[in-house]
Amino acid sequence: MNAFEQKRVKTMAEEIAKKIFINEELFNAFCEVPREIFSPLKAHAYRLDALPLANSQWISSPLTVAKMTMALNFKDADSVLEIGCGSGYQAAILSRIIRRVFTIERIENLAKSASNTFRTLGFSNINVRYDDGQNGWKNYAPYDRILFSAYATSIPEIILDQLSDNGILVAPILQNGKQYITRLTKNGTSLQKEILEECLFVPVLDGKE
Repeated sequence: MNAFEQKRVKTMAEEIAKKIFINEELFNAFCEVPREIFSPLKAHAYRLDALPLANSQWISSPLTVAKMTMALNFKDADSVLEIGCGSGYQAAILSRIIRRVFTIERIENLAKSASNTFRTLGFSNINVRYDDGQNGWKNYAPYDRILFSAYATSIPEIILDQLSDNGILVAPILQNGKQYITRLTKNGTSLQKEILEECLFVPVLDGKE
């Protein structure tokens, strides 16, 4: 990034930090990722708004990315699985704070575009899979953290099986007609559930396209 871009990402990180608590690691991660490379609307890339992508998808608001990432309690996590890569922005932020990132996207052109963007940025610790995210990515399981970047009505058992013991899963879950950022902590065969706050995401869908 040039000096102008660095100033823009830092200003955005400062605006996020004024609205919600983010730790130093996440603040620095926002400063290392140029959001405009992920967004077709370059002029609006550093506003705290969700922005439209191809295939009726959205790049989440930086505030939402911050809330979801902080909910992961990512300190000491070595691996994370993301369900719903989209533009790749959330995965890029995760890659600055977690050593190994695995992200799945069901829309082929979005998966390819995100892969190309990661290569352009030189972010070599992100692995992209084109598949139905509800299958997870068994080859590299278990994961210390799992994050859904689309809302679900429930979490598939196959995904929970890929979460390590004492691992944390964060997902927008539909409940009584509203979506809530929900944190599940796995302890052996039991799950501790915490409902954090209301949110708005596109739905998890079946299959690939």
